[in-house]
Amino acid sequence: MKHLLPSIIIVSIISCSAPKQQQLIKYSSIPGGVPDYANLDLWAAHPDKWDPSDSIPKPLRNTWHDTTVDVFFLHPTTFTDPARTNEFNAPIDDDSINRKTDYSSIMYQASVFNADTRVFAPRYRQAHLGMYYYKDTARALQAFDTAYSDIRRAFMYYLSQNPGRPIIIASHSQGTTHAIRLLKEFFDTTSLKNRLVVAYLIGIPVDKNQYDNIPLCKDSLQTGCFVSWRTFRRGTPGSGYKSDSNAAVVNPLTWKADTLYASKKLHKGAVLYKFNKTVKHPNDAQVHKNILWISRPKFFGGFLYKAKNYHAGDYNLFYLNVREDIRRRIRLFWK
Repeated sequence: MKHLLPSIIIVSIISCSAPKQQQLIKYSSIPGGVPDYANLDLWAAHPDKWDPSDSIPKPLRNTWHDTTVDVFFLHPTTFTDPARTNEFNAPIDDDSINRKTDYSSIMYQASVFNADTRVFAPRYRQAHLGMYYYKDTARALQAFDTAYSDIRRAFMYYLSQNPGRPIIIASHSQGTTHAIRLLKEFFDTTSLKNRLVVAYLIGIPVDKNQYDNIPLCKDSLQTGCFVSWRTFRRGTPGSGYKSDSNAAVVNPLTWKADTLYASKKLHKGAVLYKFNKTVKHPNDAQVHKNILWISRPKFFGGFLYKAKNYHAGDYNLFYLNVREDIRRRIRLFWK
């Protein structure tokens, strides 16, 4: 099967298959669990231990590093086994699921932040991917609430241990479902908004007017704002969900929300299946309605890759551009 690897390169390196990108569900409140986040084992990434978020692609290892800012990263669900849908939430100590998280999302997504931040990524009782489609809406809401209760507890523990430090909130897929809620609760109308460098809310649609005090980033010279995109092959129709029509989309090659075409010459590089290799100028990018259009990424064996939804590569397809943007916004924040 080795000859088929190029056809699954992007899918294989990120944790979850793409849901139909629905909006944040409105939650009800239920009692959550009480994991103790003083335990380092409950963190997929933490500056007090080595973890896959500390991995650096070989071509980038001689670059300057700093840790003046923290990133609180919410990974996508890796609880995708179709035979386990009736479990609703993943056990927080499931070794198999945690390994899947660590060597997919944490390695290929959270590591993009390690040049300029300390990376914190809590483990949580992830809602099963199937909860996005579950017919019993009330039960699905409970699953998402359970997951969020863990994330909320982890964030409160983080705040208690790191008072005053600037923060980047970053997420993908189900992680973004929860990050939208976290920003609303903790940042939008509180003094914490003054500590927000930027929020990367990737892989799930976020309404342009989601927040009262956290605007959509207009360009790369702005802080205290959020960016969002969902990546598809050029020519793919935008999402059919009416609720997506006002979704925020920022082009990660230009960091603007306009619809101007961005040539692949602006692409600094992607990190795909081979983590220690960067692929330069693999694709262009352009905002189209409520999604981001790109050309088919060019890399060795890429001609076999026929997917139209690049959800799984939302971060690592733009690895070096995101890395550069993080550094730029941190410098602006400190001015």
